[in-house]
Amino acid sequence: MKAVLFEKFAEAPKLVNLDDPTPDVDGVVIKVQATGVCRSDWHGWMGHDSDIELPHVPGHELAGIVEAVGKNVRNWKPGDRVTVPFISGCGSCPECHAGHQQVCHNQEQPGFTHWGSFAEYVAIHQADLNLVALPEDMDFATAASLGCRFATSFRAVVDQGRVGAGQWVAVHGCGGVGLSAVMIANAVGANVIAVDIDDRKLSLAKELGAVATINGAAGDVAEAVIELTRGGAHVSLDALGHPVTCFNSILNLRPRGKHVQVGLMLGEHMTPQVPMAKVIGKELEILGSHGMQAHRYGAMLDMIASGKLSPDRLVGDRINIAQAPKALMDMDKFQSVGATVITSF
Repeated sequence: MKAVLFEKFAEAPKLVNLDDPTPDVDGVVIKVQATGVCRSDWHGWMGHDSDIELPHVPGHELAGIVEAVGKNVRNWKPGDRVTVPFISGCGSCPECHAGHQQVCHNQEQPGFTHWGSFAEYVAIHQADLNLVALPEDMDFATAASLGCRFATSFRAVVDQGRVGAGQWVAVHGCGGVGLSAVMIANAVGANVIAVDIDDRKLSLAKELGAVATINGAAGDVAEAVIELTRGGAHVSLDALGHPVTCFNSILNLRPRGKHVQVGLMLGEHMTPQVPMAKVIGKELEILGSHGMQAHRYGAMLDMIASGKLSPDRLVGDRINIAQAPKALMDMDKFQSVGATVITSF
């Protein structure tokens, strides 16, 4: 199979030919039809993720067609259209038994704990627990964007932030995760303020339902949010994963507000400054959000089917696998409006 492989961290990946994977007894092999290029992949390529063993094939936002199944798989067959959360649960630990596969003790992540989807084929383990069936009318590029960015935002807004109608929600960073959060928070009735330093992304955030936008390069972000909301956001998300956006997201909350950290904080950003006096004095909540379980996809897919959510609007550039190495290396320099998706192999 064709695949993107890197043999050393932070050195240019190469397009190579590798052996096709085979399914384990509880797993499947998926013929990849589309896979997103995500900032998390960039973190992995840089060596910020301790799970990665070299040489490595990145990629975790994927959708495709089941090619082969292991002998113990009961719910899936070749030809099924599927996607998968970027975290695969083991099915055996206490968290999995409680339905919290996104924090599984023995979690596996394609593109991190094993070879991923920047390839023609990818192996997924514990298929009966982790695969999600795709609607027939959903194109694969849209489906690929669900597995990390959109599903992560859905859980962050709906399950962790518990956003309600009429609440003020601030979204810091309008990349794929942030724009997804804007759309989802608007769909559940919140008043959304989008923050970014790119006016093109802020313009798209407006189209997706933001009632106001703030260019973070223009002044005091937290002060601007507090003024717009007449006291601060009820829920605020750092959708980028940077010390500045994290700090601002906490600082712009009203008393008893919730900060949800969605963007990864790795490498030199692993220990950001936190305005702890504000956290204590205002009784703020600080929450993490790490993916979403396969069994929660139904609620999200129902909202997509009803037209309340339109993740297809967040698909940006469609590229071929030969363009993937450059797209991966450039993730921390520049992000296009919308998610870049590999759709041709």
